[in-house]
Amino acid sequence: MKRASLLVAGCCVLLGCAGLDPHADDPAAQRRLRDDAVGDCARLFAAVDRRIDADGTRDAQSPRVPGFPHLRTDRVLARLAAATTVESGDEPAAPWYRALAELDAADRSLELANTAGTTTATVAALAACRQTLSVADQELLAKLRAVAQVPDDYSTTLRALGLYPLTRYLFAAGVERWQQETLAIFAAQAQGATGGRQRVRYVPGPLPESLPTVRELPQLGLPGVAGPTLAELVVRHAPRLEIETAGDQDRPGALVWQADGVGGERLAVATAAPVLYVRSGHAQMAGRWLLQLSYTAWFSERPPERAVDLLAGRFDGLLWRVTLAEDGSPLVYDTIHPCGCYHLFFPGERLRARARPAGIDEGLFAPQVLPAPMANERVVLRLAAGTHYLQQVVVEAAAAAAGVPLALRDDDELRSLPLPGGGRRSVFAADGLLPGSERLERFFFWPMGVRSAGQMRQWGRHATAFVGRRHFDDPALLDRYFERLP
Repeated sequence: MKRASLLVAGCCVLLGCAGLDPHADDPAAQRRLRDDAVGDCARLFAAVDRRIDADGTRDAQSPRVPGFPHLRTDRVLARLAAATTVESGDEPAAPWYRALAELDAADRSLELANTAGTTTATVAALAACRQTLSVADQELLAKLRAVAQVPDDYSTTLRALGLYPLTRYLFAAGVERWQQETLAIFAAQAQGATGGRQRVRYVPGPLPESLPTVRELPQLGLPGVAGPTLAELVVRHAPRLEIETAGDQDRPGALVWQADGVGGERLAVATAAPVLYVRSGHAQMAGRWLLQLSYTAWFSERPPERAVDLLAGRFDGLLWRVTLAEDGSPLVYDTIHPCGCYHLFFPGERLRARARPAGIDEGLFAPQVLPAPMANERVVLRLAAGTHYLQQVVVEAAAAAAGVPLALRDDDELRSLPLPGGGRRSVFAADGLLPGSERLERFFFWPMGVRSAGQMRQWGRHATAFVGRRHFDDPALLDRYFERLP
């Protein structure tokens, strides 16, 4: 312990730790005033946070818990907070608390990998400090449970300035038009219509190059999945793609940093290496936690269809998610683009839609029912050229015609990619948005409270409704719209 304290103190000297506002009333500020190991650790985390923010390497996927900068949360952990007890040292607060600490350790390791000048001593000191602060936190579990929440991704200020109670009716009419157009496209595809362009098939590889992390909290009902089982599920449920192809903008690829020719770097989509990025998650239905797998394909752009196209711009993509029953078979699919736009649901036969509540808020929109594929069948997504809109979902035999190989890789790789000149950087900015993917629609859609509408964004930052409030990573989302049949 003495050696760890010396390590922390040394890092504080190097990082410029200092006591901050003495009048702040949050736990972290109070601890920074203490003249003991807890104070040293609080000042170390503050100094490291200053360096991360100064370098612009903050990661927005999982926010830090206010007053507890050594802990982070997400919407699953925020929901699990209600299942924890608050008495000091009680179970199941302990596994929930460890999950908050482990999330900060994992996310901070990515931030520090992207930050110049990070040393292994700093990482070791932070790890020692989490243990020190965990002991001090036992007296604050009730407060921690209350504040370990995720702010939503809607701006109440923008909605107030945009007269949301009135303007939402105009946007609701636009959503209705889009839904009717989408239904017409799906109906036409079901009748065999084609766009006249060649479709290129992409088939996921037999084994993933890297597996996503699956959080396991069996004490709180969150199921875990062993590595070989997870690999089998990732491969089994990875969608095949059939994409109308008018040019390179319709070829999925890997996001990479490339030299820009003037001494800097630019983000690009390497179409020579087609990739599906995979991540895991959880949903809660009828009180039970279910595993989710999400797959994202990235494209270099959505080209303009007219002289002024509000929706066109650099980078585009499709995010496809499957929610699995306890036996590993699919219950429901849903999809968005990485901007959070175009949220579609594809329920299976074991779900029943709940009655839609009164009002104009965006609700369940399911253009197609998709019976659960058998173990020897695979889902195929048919995408349009240019817009990359999903046009139809079909099921085919696993042994059907081959296509261009599609590598499966962990989605978290995008949070720390190598730079051509050395070092590492996330593809996302500190606000969770993908720089360079801005759309003109942001100047017209801001009254709905969505920050930079149409811009691609990081996992955890997907608001998926203009009218109402809805987040793609909300674990209660499916329970809002569906109930399981016996």
